[in-house]
Formats: sequence, structure tokens, C-alpha cells
Amino acid sequence: MATVICITNQKGGVGKTTTAVNLAFFLAKNKKKTLLIDFDPQGNATSGLGIDKMPFEADYEKEGISRTMSEVLLGQKELSEIILNTKFKDLDLAPVTPQLANAEVNLAKLDKKFVQLREAIKRIKNLYDYIIIDSPPSLSLLTVNGMIASDYLLLPVQTEFYALEGVAQLLDSVKLVRKEMNPDLKLLGVLATMYDKRTSLSVQVLEEIRKYFKEKVFSSLIPRNVRLAEAPSHGVPVGAYDPFSKGSRAYKDLAKEVIQRVEKGEK
Repeated sequence: MATVICITNQKGGVGKTTTAVNLAFFLAKNKKKTLLIDFDPQGNATSGLGIDKMPFEADYEKEGISRTMSEVLLGQKELSEIILNTKFKDLDLAPVTPQLANAEVNLAKLDKKFVQLREAIKRIKNLYDYIIIDSPPSLSLLTVNGMIASDYLLLPVQTEFYALEGVAQLLDSVKLVRKEMNPDLKLLGVLATMYDKRTSLSVQVLEEIRKYFKEKVFSSLIPRNVRLAEAPSHGVPVGAYDPFSKGSRAYKDLAKEVIQRVEKGEK
């Protein structure tokens, strides 16, 4: 059965989608059958894997990517019907388009509005080792669905000013989800992103993050790296774009840490 990890932070621009795409890629490189669920209406994880740049053939048929998480969320299609094989071995994608924002409005009218994603994942959970959910940068109904559907949360926090802004509110929401809907939800770890050891600010903020979250902070640090910024425009993870870049090596290390923590059964 798959381990489900929701990557979330209500603050935008923290490297959430970059982390989702590259972690999923390197889990697959570790021979873990992985599904990346793009659950953010912006669809950056979908384009970051080049889906909107690829010809409509084989898995795409004539519908292209009209089969998306919007239909799954509203119970119109099974998750298995919309999953696409990517060009990377052991990595599949459940794509999204901006229509998901409209679907969220309709979702609010459903009786089981909080567990739609969990129920959809249940039916394909035995097909994967890992399922990664890229959630929106907000405490929305979509984000709550992601939390309820997951075994673990992974929290990217940038090593910049206001890094911990909003984190307390997010953790309060996590406590509420645990209490009401998903008592088994755990924090897998906190990932420091956009780290630049040359600046005293990055070093100081990292110290604050470690002081706040202690052993939950991953040893892997995601640096500011031009290759990480360039890779999405080419529709590939950084590990395929430049395998020897600092960003690629950092996410490769993160994937190993994630596997180790999951196998240890992090509390």
C-alpha cells in the first residue's frame, strides 16, 4: 500500500511544487512506483513534468488532459481513469487544469466534501509505493482534502524573512484535521528551501527553523539554484535537466531521507 505524503504550506513561493515534482522524480529513481497528484489549480506540477508540452498520443488519446483531478474531485471519474504515464520510469501523474478552482466551489456543496480525495486514493493505493500530493498555497478545502487523504505532511519553509509566518496557523489546522478526520496524520519533516549559506539571513533563519521544529527538520537543504528555476520551463525535473547541479543533488538526498523516515515509521 502506498505511503501518501501531502506537501503543503499556505505561504506561496516556498518551493512547494518544486519539491513535489523533484521528490516524486527521485523517489521513482529509487525504484519506488510513484504517483504525483497535482492538486493545485495553478497546475505547475503538471506543466513541470512537461505534460502540456507533450504530443497527445498513447495515454492522452483525443481528450488530451481534459481528464483531470477536477472530475475526480466531483466523483465524475475514477482516479485510475485520469492518471498519465510520464516519460520517466515509475513516475505517473494525476494532472490538473485551472478548472479545479471551479470544481472546489462545487465540492463545497457535496456531503462528503472533506474526504473526496481520500476515497479516490483508496481505490488505487495498492498500485504505488508513494503518492505525493502537491496542494495549493492556502488553507482551502483542497488543502484539507489533501491532509485528510495523507499519512504524512511535508512542510517546505524558505530560509528568508517571514519564513515562519503562517506556520503556526497551518499547524493549528493540522491539529484540527487530526482531531476530527485523520488521527493518524504525522509530520514527516520540515524542509528548508532557498538556502544560501553565503548570507547571514539564511543561516539565521535556518537556526530559527531548527529551534522551532528540532529533529523534524530534514538534513537535506534545498539551495538557491538557477537550474532548479530553469528546469520547469523545459518541462522536466531538475534531476533530468541537470543531474549534477546542486539542486538535483539536494533533492536526491531528500528522497533518500524521506524513504528512511517512512521506513522507520516517523511519529
